Amino acid sequence: MTQPPSPAADTNVEERAYAAVCNALLSGKLRPGTPLRERALAEALGCTRGAIRKVLARLGTEKKLVLQHNRGAFVPNPSIADMRGVYRARRIVEAGLIMTLFGKLSGAQADSLRAHVQAEQAAYEEGRREDAVRLAGEFHVLLARMVESEELLEYLQRLVSNTELYKALYDTAEHASCAPREHQRIIDALIGDSLERAAAEALAHLDELERRVIAGAAAEQKVDLVSLFAKEAALGTADA
Repeated sequence: MTQPPSPAADTNVEERAYAAVCNALLSGKLRPGTPLRERALAEALGCTRGAIRKVLARLGTEKKLVLQHNRGAFVPNPSIADMRGVYRARRIVEAGLIMTLFGKLSGAQADSLRAHVQAEQAAYEEGRREDAVRLAGEFHVLLARMVESEELLEYLQRLVSNTELYKALYDTAEHASCAPREHQRIIDALIGDSLERAAAEALAHLDELERRVIAGAAAEQKVDLVSLFAKEAALGTADA
């Protein structure tokens, strides 16, 4: 008699499916508004629709997917205003982080940050875009952990999760090389002698991220009205 799968086996399957969808999102392979169908994902990942349903629900809770009643799960298609709002929140929170950490990093903490930046650089050089995007976001989460506030950490994790997705959807792959350099400058400023410089480095980094993401989103959402209505006009002429 065939034994039912163990709870541990179910969890492993779900974690594998979760990682696969996250990697697809962070690699930029899934475009804004793409529907994620349970049956297709279950077949592609070799698991049950029930496991996929749990994974999609989890990703919806994390705001990595949009769940619509009776329609299913979709890759987010955020408005430019929504994205600007998230980056605005990050600037406010991370300005406070810099003020709290400036001049207070231990040698071990500084070494941990530098090792993280090295991992970011390796991911970029090896062409692992999803890892590069994830590690870039985790640099800021690592800073938040050093403040030792669970409430702050949870809030920043949510903001970073959103902006990781924006970067994957709208930023170009070659710009992943910028993050390690910018993060290294933030570390240097945090252990330097100017709080003003440290704040400026952190905010300039977020400003540049936002600029690139908004430019990418605007380009993707732009409609060529001339081409659109030229086709309509051609169809009308043909019907006449």
